[in-house]
Amino acid sequence: MQEGNAMQMDPAILALSRYRRRRFDDTIDLTTDILARNFKDQAMWFLKCRALTAKNWIDDTEMEDEGVAELLLDDHSVASAPRPGTSLKKPFNAESGRTTANPGIRPTTRDGRPVTGFARPGTGSAPGTSRPVTQSGRFVRLGTASMRTEEGGPFIVADSLDLKKYAQRPALAKALCDYLLYFDHNAKKALELAAFATEEVEFKDWWWKARLGKCYYKLGLYRDAEKQFKSSLKDQDMITTYLELGKVYIKLDQPNAAIEYYEKGCHQHPGDTHLILGIARIHDQLNDMEKSLLYYEKILDLNSSNIEGISCLAGNYFYEDQPELALRLYRRLIQMGVNNTELWNNLALCCFYSSQYDMCLNCFERALALADDNNMADVWYNIGQVAIGIGDLGLAYHAFKVAISVDGNHPESFNNLGVLELRQGHLDESKNNFDAAISLGPYLHEPVFNSALLSYKMGNHQDSYNQLQKVLEIYPQHTDSAELLTKLRKHFS
Repeated sequence: MQEGNAMQMDPAILALSRYRRRRFDDTIDLTTDILARNFKDQAMWFLKCRALTAKNWIDDTEMEDEGVAELLLDDHSVASAPRPGTSLKKPFNAESGRTTANPGIRPTTRDGRPVTGFARPGTGSAPGTSRPVTQSGRFVRLGTASMRTEEGGPFIVADSLDLKKYAQRPALAKALCDYLLYFDHNAKKALELAAFATEEVEFKDWWWKARLGKCYYKLGLYRDAEKQFKSSLKDQDMITTYLELGKVYIKLDQPNAAIEYYEKGCHQHPGDTHLILGIARIHDQLNDMEKSLLYYEKILDLNSSNIEGISCLAGNYFYEDQPELALRLYRRLIQMGVNNTELWNNLALCCFYSSQYDMCLNCFERALALADDNNMADVWYNIGQVAIGIGDLGLAYHAFKVAISVDGNHPESFNNLGVLELRQGHLDESKNNFDAAISLGPYLHEPVFNSALLSYKMGNHQDSYNQLQKVLEIYPQHTDSAELLTKLRKHFS
């Protein structure tokens, strides 16, 4: 339809057409004009409500970041010494008998879990960024910013609504509830509306029970959310409800309960990759690599274009000394249209360790062209690693220097720079770099061991002994530290 003819259409029909084509800004403008002429037009009120909600919709079935305040002020009681595999705060280690990642080969996060190969919600914040103060506080700021664009104030003033009246009209109530959750980010009012609506339908509507659970979850009332989601599942078996319930158990630090419900969902909905992906992620968080890889393979059997499954398998193949297989999977992502710094960086490393040196530098060039301040330091660090591999220590030194200039909080670059300074006989500079790496990356064992070895060679045996004990706390299976510690104990005796 031509634009001239479109302008002659009834504005309400045109607004509905724009909404169906997901042109939400146009829909909001048209409905705002109609409501300015007749503010009692319920159809346009409903459509504008839906358009605002759809524009600000967030898929909150995924795991999400925790704010600083939520981490520090978490008052939920958990076991102080949980068994490995029963708590996300204590993942499996090599002593548990499970196939776990070797920290000496595969980099780990601050929590001691291996890097998965895919940046998903809930993973550590990127360098140069910070956690939101609170998760809900971040949402409120977003909602306030959106309302400022509304001339004359917000579209709906939640505090002035008679929610009991809206609860008697199911269609309007559902639109209003989603608006309060996703646009206004007012979980308290949404909870009040959902409670009234649930009473109106005599506690028989699964949708309202699920919304009650979502509101309780956003308010931090996880046990109440658990009850509502379970009640919703009794009325209607829905995949999203299983995912929401799994999130509740993750917040409660009960990964096995989350896996149990995900598996129930898989039994009821065979072939759905979202539930299998949830199981794989939890096994990843528990550092149970063998099981997580089995589930990622299941995902790719059902959906060969799942980006997270391909990325995690490729990362695992790379760290298992199979860069050729990892290269094939990363090439698959390129063919699917993925184009970012991390992918080209990983391709470059796979090419290098597969002896395809002609492609390696080209991939690094593309990675640097796409890089920003958050990931450029990692690319330069990997260029330095490749330079060490080919014996060009001058290039490696400059690459690590550039990495530190881009991101002054990059502990791996400080550690490697310390090793290169030590090779040149600069003991003080080397020691300073190791100390910087230790302070910036307390979860890394390499800079602590390097500093301990340097202290040992300089005759500072007590400092070396203390640092070796720190290494074995971080990585108990580090044989070099154990051997040096044995030497020191013999020396002290």
